[in-house]
Amino acid sequence: MKKAVRANIRHSESAKQEREREVDARSLLDNVPGFVVRVSPGGTLEFVNRPFLQYFGKTLDEAQQWRTRDIVHPDDLAHVIEVFGNGISGGQPFNFEYRARRFDGVYRWFQARIVPVSIGVGQILHWNGLVTDIDDRKKAEEALNKTRSELAHVARITTLNALTASIAHELNQPIAALIINASTCLRWLNADPPNVDGMRETVQGIIRDGKRASDVITRLRALYSKEEFTLEPLDLNDATREVIALSLSDLQRNRVIVQSDLANDLPPVTGDRVQLQQVILNLLRNASDAMSTIEDRPRELTVRTETGAHEVRLIVKDVGVGFAPEAADKLFQAFYTTKTDGMGIGLHVSHSIIEAHHGRLWATANDGPGATFSFAIPCRQVQ
Repeated sequence: MKKAVRANIRHSESAKQEREREVDARSLLDNVPGFVVRVSPGGTLEFVNRPFLQYFGKTLDEAQQWRTRDIVHPDDLAHVIEVFGNGISGGQPFNFEYRARRFDGVYRWFQARIVPVSIGVGQILHWNGLVTDIDDRKKAEEALNKTRSELAHVARITTLNALTASIAHELNQPIAALIINASTCLRWLNADPPNVDGMRETVQGIIRDGKRASDVITRLRALYSKEEFTLEPLDLNDATREVIALSLSDLQRNRVIVQSDLANDLPPVTGDRVQLQQVILNLLRNASDAMSTIEDRPRELTVRTETGAHEVRLIVKDVGVGFAPEAADKLFQAFYTTKTDGMGIGLHVSHSIIEAHHGRLWATANDGPGATFSFAIPCRQVQ
C-alpha cells in the first residue's frame, strides 16, 4: 500500500512538474518579440504563440486557412505559396519576406525563418518558425532609396550645366541642316518644272536630321528625368554607349580622345538604368576634367567593360593629373573635391548608387600618369 501511495505521489509530482514546464515554455514563447509557429511535415499550421493570435485577431483554426483568407497581402500571396511549398518539399531551412494584415486592416512587413526538426535522416517531425516584424527597416530602406534618388537627381542637374554647350552643339547641327534642307526643298518646289527627285532626296535628309535631333532630346530626357530607383535587366554596354554618345561633343571640344573597349557577350545586370548612366557620365566628366590642363601628351580616355567572377565591371582610365595617395580615402566622401569649382557630391553620389546595386566603386593611381576609376556590380541571376 505504501509503495502504491509513494508511486502516486511521484506520478503527481511528475505531472505537476510537466505542467509547470509547459507553462514556462508557453510563457517564454508568448513573450518572444515575434511570432512563433510550428508547422506539420506537410505544411499545416499546428501551433502559434499569443502575439500571433493578437496581431491577426484570429483563432488557430482561422489562421490555418491563410492561403484563402486575407492574412497575406494579395500581391505577396503567390510568392509566399511558392516559397513555402518549395521549402516544405525540399526539406531544408528557408525564409521569405511578406506583408501580413493586422486585425485592423494595416499591413506590415515580416520576415519568416522556417527550419525543420528531424528525428532521423529524412524524417521531419515538424517545422519551427520565427516571424519577425521588419516594417520599420523596410520603411527606412525606402526612405534611404528616395533620398539617394533625390541626391542623384541634384547631381544630374549640376552636371547638366557643364553639358549645356555640348547639348546646344548637338542640337544646332541637325536643326541647321533641317532649315537648309527645307529651304532647298522649297526652292525646288517653286522651280518650273518642280525638281521632284531633288525634293525627294531633300525630304529624306530632313527626316534623318529630325530623327537625329529627336534622339538627342530622348537621351537628355532619360538622363535628367526625376525617377525613383527602378531595377530592370539591362545591357551595361548599351547604357555606356548612350552616355558616350551624349558626351562626345563635350569631350571632343576638350580635345579628349575616347577609346572604348566594350567586352563582347557581356552578361546582363539588374539595375536602375538612369542612375547607372549617371555614374558613368560622372566618371567620364571627372576624367575629362583631370586632363584639362594636360598639354604634353594626348588626352586619352579609355572606357572598358569586362566580366569578373559573378560580376560585370566598367573601367574609366585617364592620363590626367591623378590624385595624391593621401586623398585616396577621401575621394568618395561627401563635399570633398579637388576641383576649384566642384561641389564634391558627384563621386559620393556615384558611390551610393553602386552600393545600392550591391556593387563597389574604387579608384587606383596608374603606373604612369592619371588614374583609373572602376565599378563592379553583380551579374543578373538567370531564373
